[in-house]
Amino acid sequence: MGVELVVDPEILRAEVRDKYRAVAASPHGSFHFHTGRGLAARLGYDGRAVDVLPERAVESFAGVGNPFSLGPLAAGERVVDVGSGAGFDSFIAAAQIGPGGQVIGVDMTPEMLVKSRATAGALGLGNVEFRDGLAERLPVEDAWADVVISNGVINLCADKRAVFDEIRRVLRPGGRLQFADIANGRPVPPEALRDIDLWTG
Repeated sequence: MGVELVVDPEILRAEVRDKYRAVAASPHGSFHFHTGRGLAARLGYDGRAVDVLPERAVESFAGVGNPFSLGPLAAGERVVDVGSGAGFDSFIAAAQIGPGGQVIGVDMTPEMLVKSRATAGALGLGNVEFRDGLAERLPVEDAWADVVISNGVINLCADKRAVFDEIRRVLRPGGRLQFADIANGRPVPPEALRDIDLWTG
């Protein structure tokens, strides 16, 4: 039995793509959220790990928390970054897992994918790959990942059950999820749930 969705997933995705297309193209623009190195510092990222990254790897970062605060990744682990954007968390993950590990970032915004792929190439990261895809249909094989990370993305998906089902599918038995996101502990009026602008705002 399917879950009744309160907003149209395609309309919501179009709104999210528009917003993050702008973040990719003009990372120092005016948004209703913070971006870049200042945001990473506020969220408690290891300054040494961030400082070694070029500006292009950090400037479009727009996360809501720090998935690595739940624990560092281990050398050699395989990681999926759901909603990888311009690649900031994927690059942090790559530094932790080392050359023996692998990172697959998944994003649906073409401009973010262009930016993340170019940065991975410039950094010479052969163990980091960015794939076009949706959180609800991850382009990753079953039981591939040791760890799934995500940062401020699941709250932007209309069908959260599908997202968590996909995360479970790509995790190996005993694998783990480390994510940061926005959650609301209070009841939300039905008219607010159906307001796309509130989802993306």
